Amino acid sequence: MTDPNTVQTKAPGKAFRKGMTLVELIRKFPDNSAAEGWITEIRWPDGPECPHCGCDNVQHPTSHKTMPYRCRGNGCRRFFSVRVGTVMQDSKLGYQEWAIAVYLFNTSLKSVSTMKLHRDLGITEKSAWHLAHRIRQCWDDMSAEPFAGRHNRRPMDTEDMMAESVRGMVGRRLTYEELVAS
Repeated sequence: MTDPNTVQTKAPGKAFRKGMTLVELIRKFPDNSAAEGWITEIRWPDGPECPHCGCDNVQHPTSHKTMPYRCRGNGCRRFFSVRVGTVMQDSKLGYQEWAIAVYLFNTSLKSVSTMKLHRDLGITEKSAWHLAHRIRQCWDDMSAEPFAGRHNRRPMDTEDMMAESVRGMVGRRLTYEELVAS
């Protein structure tokens, strides 16, 4: 007979997944500003730096509506945001849509279809295709070995995987030819 004070738990198996639930995701990213703050924290843990010249002397906030940072470096003085220098650069989608899409890709057993992104995020099919293609392109560039599978990785929770995906987006700006080529 078992002791009623002890809690029996199932051992981690195929059905067990450590990570963030949908409810936790919605609480973490209730709006674009929360998602932008999280992406900013992941991209610049030591504070913002100019993606053009690498200077860390940055003015924040600025009077520019979409570019909240301005470089104070010698000769640069360019406006920028968290999107500049990433695959999010020319996207009109909000930070919340990007964060939710990265979550869906990380928690899916198989890939996420563009139709699912279209339905779940309430965006056009064309935007969903570009969003999915950019995320997949970043993941292709992140793998160091061609046959490194899931069994070679250390176990991570969903938030770690999302952070790794966002870090992979930095410094990567896709051209139209790269999007259409694959």
